[in-house]
Amino acid sequence: MNFLKEKGIPLENQLKTWHDIVKRPYNKDSVDCYTRTRQILMNGIETEAWGFKHCWVRKLDDLELKKQLVNIRRIEDMQQTTVNWMSPYKQSILDTTLGYEQVAVDLTSWLAQNEDDPYVKETFDFGLLEDFDHLYRYSQFANLIEETDPNEILHNQTDVIIGRPTQYHHNCNGLRIRKSYDAKKTSPKTKVNILTLISGEQQTHNYYAEHGFMYGNTDLKRLYAEICDVEEEHVTMYETLIDPNETMFEKWLIHEFTEACCYHNCYKDEVDDRIKLIWEELFQMELAHLQLAAKAYEKYEKKDPAEIIGETEVYPCHFESQKEYVKEILNKEVNKRVDINGSYNTVDKLDDSWRSYLIQETVSEKGAPSEQAINLSINTFNRDIAISDIGLVEKQDKLLTKSLEKTQAPNTISPNQYKEFNKIDSNSYLY
Repeated sequence: MNFLKEKGIPLENQLKTWHDIVKRPYNKDSVDCYTRTRQILMNGIETEAWGFKHCWVRKLDDLELKKQLVNIRRIEDMQQTTVNWMSPYKQSILDTTLGYEQVAVDLTSWLAQNEDDPYVKETFDFGLLEDFDHLYRYSQFANLIEETDPNEILHNQTDVIIGRPTQYHHNCNGLRIRKSYDAKKTSPKTKVNILTLISGEQQTHNYYAEHGFMYGNTDLKRLYAEICDVEEEHVTMYETLIDPNETMFEKWLIHEFTEACCYHNCYKDEVDDRIKLIWEELFQMELAHLQLAAKAYEKYEKKDPAEIIGETEVYPCHFESQKEYVKEILNKEVNKRVDINGSYNTVDKLDDSWRSYLIQETVSEKGAPSEQAINLSINTFNRDIAISDIGLVEKQDKLLTKSLEKTQAPNTISPNQYKEFNKIDSNSYLY
């Protein structure tokens, strides 16, 4: 489908009543896990589009263009409300958090495997193992605080075991800066893939920042603070892949194209007939926004918008189980780190002056909340939660040994402790 030739719902027909904006939420107990992930991602996609237009309007002195942007932005704000409020009120913050991390793991895996630029793919793979470990740490608290089996949310589609340990995700943020793509040489698919992942990670950061304090357990609050900080690093890592020389009109086109592609992707994949209709309507609305962006690009830059977004759609937000791919990257890259000048290295080759050591020593001086999550599970259940095939579970001690750095939080769980876990059924206390 060539989105530039599709008309969609005209902007003047997109204003809705409050009754139409606020839809009936999905059923927490029966919803497909990937309906939830689509809802979480599209909330982030709309928030990113809304924020982009706010930043641009603050710099504009063209009244006609400013009016057009704020009118579209109002509709996108309503769209974001519709999408965000699909979540039911009785879905707990931790339930939603597991959904956020399932988005991160399975979306990043999908994008990495469907990315043609090897440098961008490598960046995606690096971030993947960090989000994978976040899911593992939050799963401990979901069971400890709310007696939730993680698979009540994940539906057995995503493994829950150790990844690259979270305490090692805290880097000198300057090291996270990536080399920007060349907008003139980079495919629309790569641009859409990057913006999609930025939107998801940014929304994850915001959710943790806005909800982590809502639990009375101080250890859990600290875990939200710790992982929120990592999401800040992830946003830095992904957003610096973007060419800073892109014009605002180019960025606008890419934003609208990303929204349209994602909504169409959601529509095609959705298994809930009622929600499928919502995705279809929002897709038709975004087509009109894309048409307006394309006309503005032609008017102000005197160029063909197809040069920026091409003439075919891309598929940036398909969700399916990625267990095998995650396992492959886990085995290959758990000991990988970002070294000087943004290059990659392995733990055993890091120089003693590596700048991230100071960050890690400082923030984890009194213990890492991510390690405390496992400590609490040990004290309560005599082991951690590990949900995967037995072959991978039994490798947790080896994965940790490979990943350990010279700097360790004082409450770090040792490889020997993980080895002892393997003698006990990891699921025994969940049922």
